[in-house]
Amino acid sequence: MSAPAVKRTTVAEFLAFAQTREGGRYELVAGEIVAMSPERAEHVKAKAVIWRALAAAIDRAGAPCEAFVDGLAVVVDDETVYEPDALVNCGGAIAPDSLTAPSPVAVVEVISPSSRNLDKSIKLAGYFRIASLAHYLVVDLAARLVYHYRRNGEGPMTVAIVKDGTLELDPPGLTIAVTDIFS
Repeated sequence: MSAPAVKRTTVAEFLAFAQTREGGRYELVAGEIVAMSPERAEHVKAKAVIWRALAAAIDRAGAPCEAFVDGLAVVVDDETVYEPDALVNCGGAIAPDSLTAPSPVAVVEVISPSSRNLDKSIKLAGYFRIASLAHYLVVDLAARLVYHYRRNGEGPMTVAIVKDGTLELDPPGLTIAVTDIFS
């Protein structure tokens, strides 16, 4: 006897579901709704600092982009939606009522104890399925370093482990001092 088929949730169904929830954060992974763990104060502060660094870099570069902290969803495919800790979306302005970032160029995840393996494996592969994505930053607060995964045109992805100096996010032409991420 076979088990009954599990109904997978679509992006549209997930976004409708997520709008009705108060106080919780969720992601959609391969059609299944997954509750996200509560965040420690250090994690929340780090997201704000990273957002400020991204927004300042956008202003300096005059890039046609916006930085967002938390909240906006990134659609990977018909059954997967992630909510990164911060992101840069380029192109036209996002509609005020939008729940998703239509053209994310860079996404940032801050490692937490519950997400360490997920951020550097499943999410890494998922994010790079998004055509507009050029940069994926995984910030390790404990080690004070950033894993910078970068798409190289149509070719393979590269990774740099950055502890000091600057991060070059080109496109869209942003430069961020690593010290600004950990301040």
